[in-house]
Amino acid sequence: MAGPFHLFFVSLGCDKNLSDSEFMLGMLQESGFVITNDEERADIIVVNTCCFINDAKEESVNTILEMAEYKKTGRCQALLVTGCLAQRYQQEIRQEIPEVDAVLGTNSYDDIVHAVQEALEGKQYENFHTLDGLPALRHKRSITTGGHYAYLKIAEGCDKHCTYCIIPSIRGRYRSVPMEELLAQAAQLADAGVRELILVAQETTLYGTDLYGEKSLHRLLDALNEIEGLYWIRILYCYPEEIDDTLIQAIKRNKKVCHYLDLPIQHASDTILRRMGRLTSSREIRAIVAKLRQEIPDICLRTTVICGFPGETQEQHEELMEMINELEFDRLGAFPYSAEENTPAADFPDQLDEETKLTWQEEVMELEQEIIFDRTAGMKGREIWAFIEGKLPDEPVYAGRTYRDAPDIDGYVFISGADTELMTGDFVKVRITGSMDYDLTAEII
Repeated sequence: MAGPFHLFFVSLGCDKNLSDSEFMLGMLQESGFVITNDEERADIIVVNTCCFINDAKEESVNTILEMAEYKKTGRCQALLVTGCLAQRYQQEIRQEIPEVDAVLGTNSYDDIVHAVQEALEGKQYENFHTLDGLPALRHKRSITTGGHYAYLKIAEGCDKHCTYCIIPSIRGRYRSVPMEELLAQAAQLADAGVRELILVAQETTLYGTDLYGEKSLHRLLDALNEIEGLYWIRILYCYPEEIDDTLIQAIKRNKKVCHYLDLPIQHASDTILRRMGRLTSSREIRAIVAKLRQEIPDICLRTTVICGFPGETQEQHEELMEMINELEFDRLGAFPYSAEENTPAADFPDQLDEETKLTWQEEVMELEQEIIFDRTAGMKGREIWAFIEGKLPDEPVYAGRTYRDAPDIDGYVFISGADTELMTGDFVKVRITGSMDYDLTAEII
């Protein structure tokens, strides 16, 4: 093959998918491929897909079709599809989108370089490793988040089998990444300038159970806390029923661990929770939230809920509203139920109409908006550390995040009063001076 070849990469879906994309980009760059941001100049296009809910599925299909056009109008010689949609609909992609040259499953992305090479030689290629073990990741990642924060995927797959979720069938059973590999990755990232490490998995709280015979997230936090260069360690996707005293104490004793937890509750009605296959009750959710706030008074709690699950009644929706109003989550995302084929819930009777789902979602978000606005207003006067993200154009104001704000999903703090130029990734102590809906204003102390 002649070269160098220019490659355009599209990463869709969640931060866990983004971690896979960054490893693929690192492998491709080490193999001599030149990354471009211009689809029209790309010899190779890779789409790392998502299909968690119907909207994600549609976005993935539309993106593949859009990229396929560059085989006619651009320089594209090879189109590759990877990720969840590829795993779930491998035959359909082959049959219905003939422009696709290679397809890799969710456990085969370490084969990306070979797949590209085969496609450039005009060969149709696919690789679908069984959903056991983990891809071999011996290469450095190509960080796409700006270089000052990064996601660390600590496990793959899920054993929970919620009735609405397709993930176990396309990602496999829960497999933890060995701790020594995670620590090596984290050290590399810190050496490269990453200051905030965000731990992700389908469920972070079960980390280590398959490798070490017990939940070991607390041990991982202890070890990560010792890595020089890291300032913040943030934990996402903690299932409420798995949050125990060992984890709570690890959050308390490790100064770099943000007092921030993402714990998806999904609903408040015990009947709906059982139908969802969730392993918590309304009482248990209230208890774990109370315990977290008692043990870590300044903790910021984020959650997600599903609106309009099959069979959900107006009374059960109101139960959810009551719990949200009572527990006052600091952050909340509400999503209308999406019926995914080959999941038990898709075949449940009493499927609700889209209008009802969207109405209930809107009601939940309006309530949560009031809660968040009250909470941001209550931050006035607090002194807190902020992570600088950048500077507003033509204004002496910097945009940053507090420990209460995960990138891309939460708010910002807008900071004035800097005597010297600040750089992205800097940490500064600020005093909160006010709020603007979801965001804060502050001045440097």
